[in-house]
Amino acid sequence: MEGNPWKTKEIKEIYQNPWIKVEEHDVINPAGNLGIYGKVQFKNKALGIIPLDTDGYTWIVGQYRYPLDEYSWEIPMGGGPIGVDILESAKRELKEETGLTAKKWTEVMRIHTSNSVTDEEGFVFLAEDLTEGLTAFEETEVLKIKKLPFKDLLGMVMNGEITDGISIAGILKVARILGL
Repeated sequence: MEGNPWKTKEIKEIYQNPWIKVEEHDVINPAGNLGIYGKVQFKNKALGIIPLDTDGYTWIVGQYRYPLDEYSWEIPMGGGPIGVDILESAKRELKEETGLTAKKWTEVMRIHTSNSVTDEEGFVFLAEDLTEGLTAFEETEVLKIKKLPFKDLLGMVMNGEITDGISIAGILKVARILGL
């Protein structure tokens, strides 16, 4: 592993809300020049879940994404508070967004979502041995739930219908695990 070529002189908090903190770092860059670097720190771990039943079906959720100003189909996902077990948070998110519970859980990947500007760390789980139940959406969520064959979900990635990075990475990884 290489050493850190950046030197931090000062860190200023610019903004904070319940989900993120934005900082401006006064730095000396690798060339030895003064500069600034913006950093977005997330207060939760990003968690994505791919539920898969014994017939090869999965569930995705659709919602309007305010920052993008567009509708997005994604795997069930949400935030897990730092310091709380990520698997327990993933179980909560799957139940909230789809009503599903799973007896078998496999962590399939760890991902950094945009490591040039944020320290956000994400995890994707494969959830199997499913039981259907009731959803419990958060007040910011207006979700549509769609059940479809996993192969069709993979097709949505390949034709550009799914653009969320965690969803794409997780779907491709599970497709590889399944030998698709």
